Amino acid sequence: MKPYQGYVYAYPHKTAYRPLNPAPALRDVWRHEDRSRLFLYLHIPFCEIRCGFCNLFTRTGAPESLTTAYLDALERQAEAVLDALGPGARFAQAAFGGGTPTYLTAPELNRLCEITARLLSPRRRLPDPGGPVAGEDPGAERGSFVPLGVETSPGTATRDRLEVLREHGTTRISIGVQSFVEDEARAAVRPQKAEEVVRALDTIRDVGFPTLNIDLIYGIDGQTDASWLGSIDRALEWKPEELYLYPLYVRPLTGLERRAGDWDDQRLRLYRLGRDHLLEQGYEQVSMRMFRLPGAAGSGEYSCQEDGMVGLGCGARSYTANLHYSFEYAVHATEVRAIIDDYVRTEDFTRAPVGFRLTDGERRRRHLLQSLLQAEGLDRSAYRARFGADVLADFDLSGFASLGWLEETSGALALTPEGLAHSDAVGPALFSPEVRALMDAYEAR
Repeated sequence: MKPYQGYVYAYPHKTAYRPLNPAPALRDVWRHEDRSRLFLYLHIPFCEIRCGFCNLFTRTGAPESLTTAYLDALERQAEAVLDALGPGARFAQAAFGGGTPTYLTAPELNRLCEITARLLSPRRRLPDPGGPVAGEDPGAERGSFVPLGVETSPGTATRDRLEVLREHGTTRISIGVQSFVEDEARAAVRPQKAEEVVRALDTIRDVGFPTLNIDLIYGIDGQTDASWLGSIDRALEWKPEELYLYPLYVRPLTGLERRAGDWDDQRLRLYRLGRDHLLEQGYEQVSMRMFRLPGAAGSGEYSCQEDGMVGLGCGARSYTANLHYSFEYAVHATEVRAIIDDYVRTEDFTRAPVGFRLTDGERRRRHLLQSLLQAEGLDRSAYRARFGADVLADFDLSGFASLGWLEETSGALALTPEGLAHSDAVGPALFSPEVRALMDAYEAR
């Protein structure tokens, strides 16, 4: 089984979504949902450059008129979502993603934070200077906040932007460095100067955020064992609370699509080197990609297996128990720009236009995937309590066990270290035939 088949960060993938006809009203979608601890995600689909490995929903460059129009649309969507959720909605965690949220200027980021404040605390006025931050829970004592994470890049992590985010209560900054070696960054079609990366990391630490995450990539052309470990050691100089180690993927419609050859063995070797090095440095492994310092600030009480998600922006998705929904999805630059243009012209955000309705079987499969791909694994008693059956009666996992990738410890099914190394094969292997057929049909269009 080839180890690098696909990164499963959500199930099902958006390529399995289809137009909903008729499009359901958001009030009906959320009417009977548990809204007591939701995840709020705001998507900014703009970047200064498009990296060679990127297949995210994003466009490079945007005139100020477009970013202003986009924030106007976000505000209209936020009001529609607030009305649909009703007064009982509470958020346990929030994030700005993209794209690159810090592509926005400092004043634009301030406006984005004010829109977020309206969602997180609908009954409270926006904070006065020096007052409560945007994420304060109006029903809690002063100082109780919703953790807010924001993605950034070396070129946009400027002091004025970061200070706006800190003033609004941002608790986690994630920066995509990918490599500290300029030749490697260039090979990944991510031109950046080493001094720019250092300046960004120094500024993030100086402004002061509880959690810093640094993203690194292995499998780049010209990367060696020594240069890979060298990038990890350079990242450790800033003592990040979290590190993500990503394998390089060559995906359709990306700048590296024409790369020849198979480099699975190289990626696996570099992954194991990086994993073992971080474990030796005292980090704990949370998933194949994520490593965290013990005792580092957590990311809230949100549980991706059980709780709902509210997404704002044309690249965001929302989750309820029975329906995942979003807007149209694309990777090709022309299609992405058309979807963004449609979004900023939208006046009525009261319906879910595109999505996937989950059957009971798909809900069980999603719970299995979202649990098994974490190092702590799946709690069999929690699965039984939720679905009324044992997970091994619902799914045949014997193939993974026979490969030495799966084990049971203290009532949990968990991937072994070698199983975690093959997470990008385990995840896709668990997709249902129906979801796989939808995804294949999308790719064949």
